[in-house]
Amino acid sequence: MTVVITGASRGIGAGLAAYYRDQGVDVMGTGRSVTADITLDVTQPSSQTEMAEKLGDQAVELLVCNAGVYLDKGADLDKGYGVDIWAQSFATNVTGVFLSIQALLPHLRRARNPRIAIISSQMASSELAPGGSYIYRASKAAVLNLGRNLATDLKSEGIAVGIYHPGWVQTDMGGSTAAITVDEAVAGLTARFAALSLDTTGCFETWDGRTHPY
Repeated sequence: MTVVITGASRGIGAGLAAYYRDQGVDVMGTGRSVTADITLDVTQPSSQTEMAEKLGDQAVELLVCNAGVYLDKGADLDKGYGVDIWAQSFATNVTGVFLSIQALLPHLRRARNPRIAIISSQMASSELAPGGSYIYRASKAAVLNLGRNLATDLKSEGIAVGIYHPGWVQTDMGGSTAAITVDEAVAGLTARFAALSLDTTGCFETWDGRTHPY
């Protein structure tokens, strides 16, 4: 089994990579850092092509699209939310996910049980709309929509797609006062990924297995 995890240099991505390695799984963790297994800038098509080429003819059973940014945290409605932040956030959180999936489709098609896990957020929910963080919320809602549409298109090829809220996690993004640890998030998410199938494709679930409101 081969697992590819984007944004694996720290936080949840690093935790997921460590978990799968402990299970004896072949893991390829990507990141902008040179210490990553594969150096990848998810916003750059040329970088995505290089990643795919490095994998050669290898089958990928699980692609975890985890790379993401939260650039508008605490921004002011009157003066914040600059155009550049909108562009950077959508380039990473939405376009980057699509490019990763597109680049690795040939590798997923070679696998016996191919699955794609997209890390979104509870902040993607239109039903839960407490305000603020407009860019991050909009980008995570967009990637939720992307995942559900990909689930429809890829089902006939036997590729399942799940979208997940990882929890409020104690990472650089989540902060030290967040509700759960990286280990707790990883334990829940890996269980969700293992359960993902064509019967549940298109699901939007929490790290601990609850159906999340859209």
